[in-house]
Amino acid sequence: IEDETGLKVEFQNATDYAAVIEAQRAGKADIAAYGPFSYVTAKDTGVDTIAIATAADVEGEAPGYHSYGIVNPASGITSIEDFRGKTVCFVDPTSTSGYLYPSAGLIAAGIDPENDVTPVFAGGHDASVLAVKSGQCDAGFAYDTMVDDKLPNSGQLSPGEINVVWESELIAKSPIAISGKLPAELREQLTDIFQNKLTRPALVEAGYCTDEESCELPDEVGYGYISVADSAFDGVRAVCEQTKAKACS
Repeated sequence: IEDETGLKVEFQNATDYAAVIEAQRAGKADIAAYGPFSYVTAKDTGVDTIAIATAADVEGEAPGYHSYGIVNPASGITSIEDFRGKTVCFVDPTSTSGYLYPSAGLIAAGIDPENDVTPVFAGGHDASVLAVKSGQCDAGFAYDTMVDDKLPNSGQLSPGEINVVWESELIAKSPIAISGKLPAELREQLTDIFQNKLTRPALVEAGYCTDEESCELPDEVGYGYISVADSAFDGVRAVCEQTKAKACS
């Protein structure tokens, strides 16, 4: 980005998505990495932000993922309907796959996510899975890749330690969003960078890395970034309408 724009880029780590929202609202963040839920919250509460890209693991993949409802096999729970009266691990009140879609799933099963379960906010998808594994929570929620790949690959989760008993519809992936307050020319330039120049093949071609394996991208970005439109998050808006979640307003 610095090479393409000639501008200095300063990275800031936020404590949570609420801080990201307020940083962009206040004009302190020109580019923001949101979750789908927090992007919709920002956009629909007046933050001048524009979704331009999302991560892709492989070229041409659908820009989405799923939330899993998980249980310890010893719990005897076999469906989301069995979550009633249980201690349930969520991730964070502003997490799309760790709270919003799970809440919609519970409501569809006739369960009030605030009153019919004992909610525990684990603080991370990995923490939610591990809390279910250890028995701290009877059931929980996390995004699919954490259960299928990340924890197994790190040796923290073995086959048979967790059962998946519920899966959400496809959720739009986390977007990169730029401030609408930036000059139009810079917005167009940043959009082009994220949509066309931040893939492993493009970085190799531009000489930033010698081969695709050596390109430095975030862990969740296997292939690179691809374009995304605001309409991709209409499913999140529909779930917000269904759940009336406090964090949606």
